[in-house]
Amino acid sequence: MASDESRFCGSPSVSVILPASNESALIGACLKALLASDWPGDAPGPEVIVVANGCRDDTAARARAFGDDFASRGWSLQVIERTEGGKLAALNAGDAVARAGNRVYLDADVTVSKPLLSQLHAALSRPGARYASGRLRITAHGWVARAYARTWRQVPFMTGGVPGCGVFAVNAEGRARWQDFPDIISDDTFVRLSFTPEERSAVPAHYEWPIAEGLPALVRVRRRQDAGVAQVGALYPRLLGNDDKLPLSAMGKLRMALRDPIGFAVYTGVALLVRMSPQAGPDWSRGR
Repeated sequence: MASDESRFCGSPSVSVILPASNESALIGACLKALLASDWPGDAPGPEVIVVANGCRDDTAARARAFGDDFASRGWSLQVIERTEGGKLAALNAGDAVARAGNRVYLDADVTVSKPLLSQLHAALSRPGARYASGRLRITAHGWVARAYARTWRQVPFMTGGVPGCGVFAVNAEGRARWQDFPDIISDDTFVRLSFTPEERSAVPAHYEWPIAEGLPALVRVRRRQDAGVAQVGALYPRLLGNDDKLPLSAMGKLRMALRDPIGFAVYTGVALLVRMSPQAGPDWSRGR
């Protein structure tokens, strides 16, 4: 494992842990958005820890190029290189060097809005164990992905819950609920269900999170998501008591189908293909 860091400027208020595997094309936009974040003047700046895991490209070098920009804001940037792949191991490597009790876990393909980081910091400052995320904006380009996204945005879990897809944050008391991240498929499901619905909060600020493009990729990723949820339920059944995911009623499905028949057909078609096809292999993929 190799790491380097920009000049530390005091103890950080929050540690942003950013696993990145072959994300050369996306890491720049992710870090630029973080740099543009609002931050309260009376709070120590955050530290950002990029964990380049199993990369075959120049993800780490592109991340290091932002060192001076972070230092100019009085923020810390550290880049860790791991020869091994694996997102969960990358999260653990970031946690091992993080100095702040408050943690934000951020995917490299996410673009945060300017207020998000400071609002997450404020949400984590409330008493007790806290989990927080922002308002998710799904981005899609091809017609299949756009159609799928239109319906997915409307399901109760997305409209009424705190999904945490791509970015979630916990305070020190909340992070103490588990030790290392377990070697599982769905880290976001595991963390979300480690908190009761009352301990979870969605801040008003948004972030942009892309979904897979094209029908085959959507099926692969949806299969992977379903397998991840099932795995958490099988390995950690006690966490299911914290699930507030509401089913989509028959009337709700009818309304969706009438409002957007193409979007509903694509969404339900992906779900049907997942049930008809074999389970996904061990490698996690966004399907890009």
